[in-house]
Amino acid sequence: MEQGSLFSNRKSTTPLASRVRPKTIGDFVGQEQLLGQGKILREIIEQDQVSSMIFWGPPGVGKTTLAEIIARQTKTNFITVSAVNSGIKKIKDLMEEAETNRDYGEKTIIFVDEIHRFNKAQQDAFLPYVEQGSIILIGTTTENPSFEVNSALLSRCKVFVLKELTVSDIVELLKRAIKNPDGFGDYQITIDDDAIEAIARFANGDARNALNTLEMAVLNGEKDGNSISITTEALEQIINKKSLLYDKSGEEHYNIISALHKSMRNSDVNAAIYWLARMLEGGEDPLYVARRLVRFASEDVGLADTNALNVAVNVFQACQFLGMPECDVHLTELVIYLSLAPKSNAVYKARLNVEQDIKDSVNEPVPLQVRNAPTNLMKDLGYGKDYQYAHEQEDKLSTMKTMPPSLEGHEYYFPTEEGKEDRFKKQLEYIKKWHEEHD
Repeated sequence: MEQGSLFSNRKSTTPLASRVRPKTIGDFVGQEQLLGQGKILREIIEQDQVSSMIFWGPPGVGKTTLAEIIARQTKTNFITVSAVNSGIKKIKDLMEEAETNRDYGEKTIIFVDEIHRFNKAQQDAFLPYVEQGSIILIGTTTENPSFEVNSALLSRCKVFVLKELTVSDIVELLKRAIKNPDGFGDYQITIDDDAIEAIARFANGDARNALNTLEMAVLNGEKDGNSISITTEALEQIINKKSLLYDKSGEEHYNIISALHKSMRNSDVNAAIYWLARMLEGGEDPLYVARRLVRFASEDVGLADTNALNVAVNVFQACQFLGMPECDVHLTELVIYLSLAPKSNAVYKARLNVEQDIKDSVNEPVPLQVRNAPTNLMKDLGYGKDYQYAHEQEDKLSTMKTMPPSLEGHEYYFPTEEGKEDRFKKQLEYIKKWHEEHD
């Protein structure tokens, strides 16, 4: 039989990732915490006790593949629903069909890929049928289901968290694809282990990305009849730019900005530089980062370093002036500065303390002595009476009360001894002692 060309073979019209998609649990690679021998999800599938569930994890870790394996192994009707072309009426029609099938003893799995793309009304349409067991709902999402799935629907689904595939997982997948008759098993592929591992590392835990990269490498390899050799030079051209896991509007956005904040707060300068770089390489708006750093300068450094806010505002203005990529070095400078600066959250805690007092107390009127009196009527009413001008006092302090009477003695700011804040602490102690002696 004549061997077909790699480019004319019908396989070439179907992506490698689809051709070698696992069909059984035994073929599935990774997610041992869920699918290893004796693990809960494997037991549920093998014993055909599948109930409604949501698979949550990053791209390319096998969420859709796992749903298809479940449908195949449990012998149920498997219906895929898309957010794009599934209005409320279509969803309800499918639900009623599933209800009818249940009367005849047939189970129906409704597979909702990227369930976070369904709006509230679309998600609500599934709810009564999930409740009464007419359907088994399997949804997949790359976003945190706590925020993206209606709470009523989420409470009726078991959530399974799928993790990024390890480098060794992906290496195994790639080697299987090379030998698989549906992959490149009909060809003699020459590629060394270092090159396979390079592809696996480049994939960032994403099996689809890894298989797509392998397919591109094979298609661009050196061909000699039925043999294909993948050279290091050709592979380097394909994997010279890594696609970072970073979604500017999704959970990873908040995860990484949180990691940046906490690294700086922990004075871990190298971790802070790393997380900043991840954000910038992922395409984050530098002004967003700069704004967060301005906030950090007051919230986590505060008066321990009175120059921190100045540096932060200067870098924000530099980012406005220069933009990316030039302002990356300014942001890095600021992250280093804030990471190594003495830390105090006393200013931040003062804001929280007074906020609680305002919530818990009535809205006190401003004491008369600290009110302005621009008119005669206001003077006659006592506005400004007994006001003491601090600059005219010997110690620049007075016995005049400026706090509402019911809150007299309440304290909000408790300075630390970190950095320059020690100076503020000593000054506050002096003021307290002065009032103890003169009030």
